[in-house]
Amino acid sequence: MTPTLQMDAKAAREAHLATSALASAPQSAPELTVVIPTFCERGNIIPLVERIDSALAGVRWELIFVDDNSPDGTATFAKLIGANDARVRCINRIGRRGLAGACVEGMLASQATYVAVMDGDLQHDERLLIGMLAQLRAGAADLVIGTRYVEGGSAEGLSTVRRSTSRLANVLAQTLLRIDVADPVSGFFMLRRTLIDTIAPHLSTRGFKILIDILVSAGKSIRVLEMPYQFRVRQHGNSKLDNLVVLDFLELLVGKISHGFIPDRFLSFSLIGASGIAVHLAVLALISRFGFMWAQTIATIVAMSSNFFLNNALTYRDQRLTGTKAVFGFVMFFMICSFGIASNISVSNWYYSLDSRWWVAGLLGAIISAVWNFAVSRTLVWGMR
Repeated sequence: MTPTLQMDAKAAREAHLATSALASAPQSAPELTVVIPTFCERGNIIPLVERIDSALAGVRWELIFVDDNSPDGTATFAKLIGANDARVRCINRIGRRGLAGACVEGMLASQATYVAVMDGDLQHDERLLIGMLAQLRAGAADLVIGTRYVEGGSAEGLSTVRRSTSRLANVLAQTLLRIDVADPVSGFFMLRRTLIDTIAPHLSTRGFKILIDILVSAGKSIRVLEMPYQFRVRQHGNSKLDNLVVLDFLELLVGKISHGFIPDRFLSFSLIGASGIAVHLAVLALISRFGFMWAQTIATIVAMSSNFFLNNALTYRDQRLTGTKAVFGFVMFFMICSFGIASNISVSNWYYSLDSRWWVAGLLGAIISAVWNFAVSRTLVWGMR
């Protein structure tokens, strides 16, 4: 073959490869990702996809369901829809729970320019998404919040109790954290994805009020815009909010007020520790007549057991130990608390030798013990997973 023919053949191959590469080139990333955390929302999946498709006509969008392994098969159902529509994706989280963590995980999985968060219960008005997107496109804001508490907005979809609780949470967040927005507990917002990439290391993965965390972590430098919407009545499924949400919210406030010095779960762990003191004294009062030493030993065992089971059920409910892991965790918790008791006694005795105020010595010993028990059990008991 002559050099000319060789060059022509090489050029043809290169042209073919280039054409093939262009033909198979991946599509560009969507402009907008809508993240929807779910738990037992199977009945809402189809209408939600249909409504978003209608609301975002002409927009390159994708929808990421982040499901906490719902027993009703929400994740499986969402993946079936995604098999026929590449714009729909699902992250099925195993062994992890919580709306805030689901939102963070979904937002970080996005490659879009903008990312929105909304609930999967059809109570948020998806028609607001296009307006939110327009404001971000125009550079009017870095974060746009759908709010129920400005003119044109409404929270009629909430029960009377939940409406009062929502109002109170707003007031606490605005006052204690100095957040200057009307609805900082809203679960409906849109922001630039680069913003979430920047602040993600500072966000808590616990609780339900991710927006408060974003506002505090981002600081005063971001531009925030609020848009009113009508909060709808739930059509399918049941609310996932319970009384433990109050504790999660208080822990978020404490963590943010202390600038992270007081970690997540410590408030719950401490409150359960205080309840253990009450359990200890109650048992001691009941059986002390049979001999103080035995009564004190039994009361200590009962109090430690109470603390373990309450922490496993409440403080670490998203990492709850079961089966043999619970047995090993129970034994480990006892060992850790035994060291905590020893440190309590040693520290309080040492301080009392310097300062005869017994209550200061006792309080210092209790604090040292609580911090030890929390820090070590978090790692060695509930960190075993």
